Amino acid sequence: MEGAVKKPSLKISEIFVSLQGESSRVGLPTVFVRLTGCPLRCVWCDTAYAFTGGQTMQLPEILAEVARHEVRHVCVTGGEPLAQSACLLLLSALSDAGHAVSLETSGALDIGKVDARVARVVDLKAPGSGESARNRWENLPLLTANDELKFVLKDRVDYDWACQLIAERQLATRCPLLFSPVEGELAAATLAEWVIADRLPVRFQLQLHKVLWGKIRGR
Repeated sequence: MEGAVKKPSLKISEIFVSLQGESSRVGLPTVFVRLTGCPLRCVWCDTAYAFTGGQTMQLPEILAEVARHEVRHVCVTGGEPLAQSACLLLLSALSDAGHAVSLETSGALDIGKVDARVARVVDLKAPGSGESARNRWENLPLLTANDELKFVLKDRVDYDWACQLIAERQLATRCPLLFSPVEGELAAATLAEWVIADRLPVRFQLQLHKVLWGKIRGR
């Protein structure tokens, strides 16, 4: 119909229900809404399949598919979800629908316009990712106790970099901090021992979904 208002749409890689594998919400049944596209190319990325492809879905379609799973917790992830401007509308709509919403973002894009009801899990890129130059440092002062800051670490250089950053910017006073090892690069036990030895105010974590199901897509 001429003059009809076009409903917001997003390119969706997949929508599925699983257990949250990371963050303070680990273990909770969660609907994952994975958006297509990412401007970064981290060397250890495990969701490169979301860089392209997917299907275009209008906002009501996405909300209906999420509701079909009958799960309160929803995680909007990618790729880099904030690369699609309509992601902000999706986050607010999910919150309006009564969901407990988290956003997994690289932190390379502005998080300032994200709905305050959404928990922002910001993945700060260490040197070993190959994308540390893309970190948007202006995001750090925006973090609150409702958010979380994630460090995926490849080696001791990454670890020391993260420790220095935490100390210099007093990040532990701003929000919960998460440390994860890069699978196949840094032994989980080694990172755990470093955290214990240095008495770091961080949460060590593994990707629970991979422990349970390996690298099966959609789990």
